[in-house]
Amino acid sequence: DGIMISNGPGDPSAMAGVVNTIKQLLYANYPIFGICLGHQILAIANGLETYKMYNGHRGVNHPVKNLETGKCEITSQNHGFVVSLESANNNGNIEATHIHLNDGTLAGMKIKDKNAFSVQFHPESSAGPNDSRYLFDTFINNIKSSIDNKQSMSQL
Repeated sequence: DGIMISNGPGDPSAMAGVVNTIKQLLYANYPIFGICLGHQILAIANGLETYKMYNGHRGVNHPVKNLETGKCEITSQNHGFVVSLESANNNGNIEATHIHLNDGTLAGMKIKDKNAFSVQFHPESSAGPNDSRYLFDTFINNIKSSIDNKQSMSQL
């Protein structure tokens, strides 16, 4: 099993019930993948701050740097809120994985002690860039790994 927290629209700070549900799912160690609004909700569930942007990110061709590979990915985006990079950097349990190259905002993160990650853009976009489709493979592999770990634990 895995949990996909999908895109919005909406103000993530107005979704306390959803945030509490995500906290419970994190505690239960489910693999989680958040996209756009899902990224923001996962961030709030981990104590990060979000804020409304002066101008949101809209459309295709947004350059995002993958900090793990060093490569630039061309992404599709549609959001008016963003996770505070400063709050992410000040949280020892968060690792920034992607940065928006136009304005330096946080575009992806993973939770260090959980099987959870998220991105601020839309890897599912169609028609649009396909540079980030690998994220779905990562999520599937996280689910498979979680299943394998549960089976190993049950044999003890």
